[in-house]
Amino acid sequence: MLSFIRWVMLFMVVFVTLMGGALFFGRDLVEAEGPLKESKHIVIPRGAGPAIMAKVLRDEGVISYQQLFRIALMIDPSPKVIKAGEYEIPARISMQALVDLLQSGKVVQRRITIPEGMTTAEIVELVRKTEALSGQITLDLKEGDLLPETYFYSRDDARDGLLSRMKEGMEKTLDEAWRKRAAGLPLANRRDMLVLASIIEKETSLSTERTRVSAVYINRLRMKMKLESDPTTIYGLTNGKTALGRDLTRADLQSTTPYNTYVVTGLPPGPICNPGRASILAAVSPTRERSIYFVADGQGGHAFATTLAEHNRNVARWREIQRQRQEGQSTPPAPSPSPAPARP
Repeated sequence: MLSFIRWVMLFMVVFVTLMGGALFFGRDLVEAEGPLKESKHIVIPRGAGPAIMAKVLRDEGVISYQQLFRIALMIDPSPKVIKAGEYEIPARISMQALVDLLQSGKVVQRRITIPEGMTTAEIVELVRKTEALSGQITLDLKEGDLLPETYFYSRDDARDGLLSRMKEGMEKTLDEAWRKRAAGLPLANRRDMLVLASIIEKETSLSTERTRVSAVYINRLRMKMKLESDPTTIYGLTNGKTALGRDLTRADLQSTTPYNTYVVTGLPPGPICNPGRASILAAVSPTRERSIYFVADGQGGHAFATTLAEHNRNVARWREIQRQRQEGQSTPPAPSPSPAPARP
């Protein structure tokens, strides 16, 4: 009996020693540097179990032993669900660090920037061509529905989902700006504000000018003057789907579209682009000046005027700058629409 007990105790000592060695060796493998030579992005498919994950990681060169990865998941003292998606895997990452990363759910954040002034058709096309997104675009989106901004997304996010975020962003921005509007503006509602903001967006890219351009149009609306905006007239000719690619002609200025503000009085029936936050805020916070004209000044900005005589002088200076520039070039420059409203 005593001999049997000794054998059992000996067996237990040997077993514990072997298990300790195995655990020590296993820990070495789990904490050792991995085979990945350079950082890379890998995608864990939706619905993938440990076997599929291990195969993906092995095929991508992140791990050497599929079975060891599965064991590392099984013996994790605080296991968490691994979120499908795209991960940036650092070079030489250990098995333990890899498991921690995948369980963290910190998938790669991609970004898409929507410039201010893009039309809805242009934004929809940009989103449609973004390969990392998934699904068809089924939303019915109107001009001015989407807020230009930088948006973050993950691989395989839905295109409709991203566009919905843009639409929600615009709704929130319009609400906030309308609440902050100056008193006594000749704008009936949020839509009028959006329409005016879209014109401001197309007329100037200078932050210092937005509220001044806003003042010109607010003054004209109060005086029942035609807005005479080139960008609205161009939108009526192209529907915002293409660039005009030339200067406006006299025939263009007599066109009968509802967006031709050289003919119709007041704001056009809808926005002509998707304006950014700054232009939306400018629409309801114009400067307190009496200017009703502006024209390009040749230095990237505009010259403002309160009288037609002053405006005509500014126009003459601008035309002289254009003439000198054309004479200084070996070939005439490609025509482009004037940024200035209020032709004399």
